[in-house]
Amino acid sequence: MNILDKIVLNKKKEVARAKARTSYIQLEESDLFHRECYSFKDFLLDPARTGIIAEFKRRSPSKGIINDKVSVKNVTNGYAAAGASALSVLTDRNFFMGKKADLVAARAANTIPILRKDFMIDEYQIIEAKSLGADIILLIAAILTPAEIETFASLAKSLGLNVLLEVHNLGELERSINPNLDAIGVNNRNLADFTVSVQTSYDLAPHIPADFLKISESAISNPQTIKELKLAGFNGFLIGENFMKQEDPGAAMAAFVKEL
Repeated sequence: MNILDKIVLNKKKEVARAKARTSYIQLEESDLFHRECYSFKDFLLDPARTGIIAEFKRRSPSKGIINDKVSVKNVTNGYAAAGASALSVLTDRNFFMGKKADLVAARAANTIPILRKDFMIDEYQIIEAKSLGADIILLIAAILTPAEIETFASLAKSLGLNVLLEVHNLGELERSINPNLDAIGVNNRNLADFTVSVQTSYDLAPHIPADFLKISESAISNPQTIKELKLAGFNGFLIGENFMKQEDPGAAMAAFVKEL
C-alpha cells in the first residue's frame, strides 16, 4: 500500500466522522456557504498578478514538518501582497497538519480565490468546502473514477465553485476531461513515491485542450522555470514548499516574484 492509498483509506474514515458530526443542512446554513465565489480564471489571467497559486502547508508525508511556526493569516496575507493569483490551503490533518479552520482563517483575511487542497472522495467534502469559504476544489484523477469526477465537478459548478482537476500522466488526463472543469493541473510530484520532475508538465502540456486553464504543480523553485512553463502554455503555478520552508514565506514569495 503506497502513501496515496493510506491517505484515501484514512480520508474515508475522516469523512464518515465529519458526516456524523455535522449534517448537510448545517453546512448549508454557514454564512460562507452563501457567498459568491471569486473567479479563478479572472485572477489567474489578471496581468497585474503573477499566476502563482501560493500554498500554506505545514507538513508533507515525504518531507515531514516544513514549517509549523507561522500563522495562516500572516502567511496568506504575505502571499496576496506579493501578487499571488490564488491561495492553496491544506485541510488534511493526519498527513499534512492542515485544519479546516485554516481555510476559514485564510478566507477571513484575504480577497483572492482560495483552493481547498485535500483529497476529495465524497460529495460531502464539496458542500463542506463551500461552507468553509473555498472558491476552488481539487479533484485528483488518481483517486477518482471518471464518473466520480463528472459527478463531483457538476456538483461543484452548481454551487458556484471553480474546479481544478489534477493529473499525473496522459491516461489520467484523457479519461478525466469533462466540460465542468475550469483548469487542468499537472502534478509534477508522483503521489505513489513522491519523486518530482517538472518534465511531467512539459510532456502533458500539448495534450491539454485549450478550453482549460493549465496549471503546473510542485517542483517549482526557480523563477526561470515559471518563464519556461509560460512559454509551454501554462497559466498558473502552484508553489508551496519552496516558500513555506523559509522563516517568512510571504517575504520569500516577494523575493521570488522580483526575479520574474
